[in-house]
Amino acid sequence: MKLKNWALLLAFGLILSVLAACGGGSSEKPSDNAGKGTEGTATEGENVLNFVNGDTIPSMDPSLATDEYGFQFLGTTMEGLYRLGENAQIQEGIAIDHTVSDDGLTWTFNLREDAKWSNGDPVTANDFVYAWQRAVNPDTGSEYGPYMMNGVIKNATAISTGEAPVEDLGVKADGDYTLVVELENPTAYFESLTTFGTFLPLNQKFVEEQGDKFATSSDTLLANGPFILKDWESTSNSWNLVKNDDYWDADTVQLDKMTYEVVKKPQTGVDLYEAGTVDRAPLSSDLVDQYATHEDYTVEPQTAMYFLKMNETRNEALANTNIRAAISRAFDKEAIVNEILNNGSLVANGILPSDFSRMPEDSPEAGTDFREVNGDLVTYDVDAALEYWNKGLEELGTDAVELELLGDDGESAKVMGEYLSNQLSTTLPGLTVTLKNVPFKQRLDLDSNMDYDLLISGWGPDYLDPYTFLNLFLTDGDNNKMGYSNPKYDELINATTTELATDNAARYENFLEAEKVLFEDAAIAPIYQKAVAQLVSPKVQGVIVNPFGATYEYKWASVGSAE
Repeated sequence: MKLKNWALLLAFGLILSVLAACGGGSSEKPSDNAGKGTEGTATEGENVLNFVNGDTIPSMDPSLATDEYGFQFLGTTMEGLYRLGENAQIQEGIAIDHTVSDDGLTWTFNLREDAKWSNGDPVTANDFVYAWQRAVNPDTGSEYGPYMMNGVIKNATAISTGEAPVEDLGVKADGDYTLVVELENPTAYFESLTTFGTFLPLNQKFVEEQGDKFATSSDTLLANGPFILKDWESTSNSWNLVKNDDYWDADTVQLDKMTYEVVKKPQTGVDLYEAGTVDRAPLSSDLVDQYATHEDYTVEPQTAMYFLKMNETRNEALANTNIRAAISRAFDKEAIVNEILNNGSLVANGILPSDFSRMPEDSPEAGTDFREVNGDLVTYDVDAALEYWNKGLEELGTDAVELELLGDDGESAKVMGEYLSNQLSTTLPGLTVTLKNVPFKQRLDLDSNMDYDLLISGWGPDYLDPYTFLNLFLTDGDNNKMGYSNPKYDELINATTTELATDNAARYENFLEAEKVLFEDAAIAPIYQKAVAQLVSPKVQGVIVNPFGATYEYKWASVGSAE
């Protein structure tokens, strides 16, 4: 998932991608309604939590969302077949159970009959059929539909490329409350996929009635999850989530409301926290030093990875492997995590994060962390960087290279960009790096259009499998967007979803080898694995932090004592 990449942005002061993942203006001055109810009046006596958000919500359309903010609020207001509970355990959603055929290709989901949309319509199997068909229909223009479904759902690839009608998608309704899904190949992670935002249902009649206005404001949205989005338009700098009393499991939901205010400056968020206006505030590195001994200080490890994308198509220099190899070794990552971020983030020397995926039981390294098995694939090394750099310059026939570095316009993002620019220009003689900082939504657009040289990007996993990171770099992949292509890499990764689909040990061996190929090619320059340092009020209880998908799960959250 693109991060704010989380593209996330969830820690509004950090650099974001993203997903494998848009926001308009922002407010650095709290609005008059910050921390208040929908009508701007205090909500005493209600179970209310008040939060800041790093930017506006780019999209609330499940077919079009690509970033963490969009998936966060989709996950809070909507529900798919399943949702994630504590420790990423799959919990009932609209599906109460399912069966899988012996060959692993046909999944039959039994749906509950008491789930409703917020307009009173029942949630049915047809809502999933329509939503999934819409996501892969090329007329929709979805990025994540093809990305998540191609090669997984039967005929998705042919449909997304215009070679087959949407009706051929391997998803059918057997009555109102039975959904039958046919897969292209056995897919080890398919159950976890069903928790992700792209697989949410949609009420076809409502969507078509709204037309181009669908999902552009609270009035053009429907909810079927724990909360309803209120007071929101696509450019809103504040909004509210209120409990959905028509949710099938409303008795479990304890929160009455959550309020959100767009705040980009960490100091502003801390000021709101100290004033008791908000209940959680991410900290920038300078604020960590100030608040590390605060009783509400917490460090939240996450599985999002941040890295430099290097566009091989716009700038001739970046088409050179030695130039890319030099860049990936030319900046001090320890200084980034210890001084710039200063929030518990870890140095990244690969694309798979630590403590995310372990080797399967039938593997020789059974139970060992994937990152530990593959080790460090690219580290900070000035001597090696200079050697690669000089080779690259010689091959290019030049002694000077000019590159543009694209990043978000948040305060910490600007600091990160300035540091990387300085490090690269200082370490590599003849390199000039100019900075371009833009709002998150604009950065996503520039990324999608490959209109950049270097890009500070982030990716949060969409499901619990190495494929969620490694498929990003397939030739012409929807989230590649940097011109990288290696047939050997493609062969290794594609085999994990075809001939090796039922051999998990062999799949993981391919993943290990493919990651090595990626860094032999110097396709990207890893920077860090994200953690978030925050002030969190003791009253924030029961919030689950997910390792993939929406960062936070609030279904089981509650308001405790702030004392």
